[in-house]
Amino acid sequence: MVSIKDVAKHANVAISTVSKVINEYPNVSNETKKKVNDAITELGYRPNTFASALSSKSFTRLAIIINPNTLTKAIDEINMQYLSGAINQAQKSGVDIITVFFPMIQNMSLEEVVRYFQSQSVSGLIVFGMNKKSKMIMELVDLGVFKMVIVDAPIYNHNTSSIWINNAQAQYEVALKTVLENNIKKVLYIAGRKDGYITEERLKGMNKLANDYHLVMNVKHGDFSELKAWNITKKHAFKHDVVVCASDLMAIGAMNALIEMDIFRPVCGFDGITLMGYVGKQMNTVMQDFYRIAEEAIQEVIRLLKGQVGENIILEHKIVKLQYKEIIF
Repeated sequence: MVSIKDVAKHANVAISTVSKVINEYPNVSNETKKKVNDAITELGYRPNTFASALSSKSFTRLAIIINPNTLTKAIDEINMQYLSGAINQAQKSGVDIITVFFPMIQNMSLEEVVRYFQSQSVSGLIVFGMNKKSKMIMELVDLGVFKMVIVDAPIYNHNTSSIWINNAQAQYEVALKTVLENNIKKVLYIAGRKDGYITEERLKGMNKLANDYHLVMNVKHGDFSELKAWNITKKHAFKHDVVVCASDLMAIGAMNALIEMDIFRPVCGFDGITLMGYVGKQMNTVMQDFYRIAEEAIQEVIRLLKGQVGENIILEHKIVKLQYKEIIF
């Protein structure tokens, strides 16, 4: 049986080049196309089912765009859950996905990014970790060439959907639970990145809480970094009754700083990552199902590709206290 490797050898080209010709990629010269097609004819090669699907209009390839967290030495569990959920749903839905990280495209022009995705036969994009400085992503949204799903940002139009939880409400609820449990008056709030959409929403929740319960609140931005949260806590915790953090990683940094300072202050986080179960303390946090969010994102971009209109989708959240036994069983 003739294989794609045989065709590549006969045409004296790389296997990837044969794949590009079969899948009708635009960035292949006519001369190369002729060499490959001649080899296919001479050898009687028949593409397998997957290769045939690639060249058919019914095939769907999606690109997952992820902004990695470079401010922590811990494994980025959230992005790993996003990837796992996306891969699982892609397999169920019969679509192919590729993974692209923000640094890979951040220095490209809009035209170059579009050509890059089109050369990969991508028809839909799912973006994780967009912030207000992600101008390239906004340009792609405005261009409307691809169907898109943006996770954790309020950006949606005819071709684009947004998926996230109600961050303002979730932040309000977890902080309120911690405040009521501990008779709090002065709050140290360690927010995320200043350019983050979720940071803005979570801060809205905290401002409402401070106003509703007449709390004194000091806001510092920890950029979702354990180290920055640790430094902020060391500097400011003495003057406050509680440390509310906009992420679990920052909550872990804050808790470790308090242990080193040998003082007690209640701490709460946000996200519900597994690592919270190992810190030795039961902290209130917001549980998000990142795996399901990614699954929903895959289903949503497929819905858009079928001609449906973009929506702002709000998923549920839970306020929990993670315990060690809950993460090992």
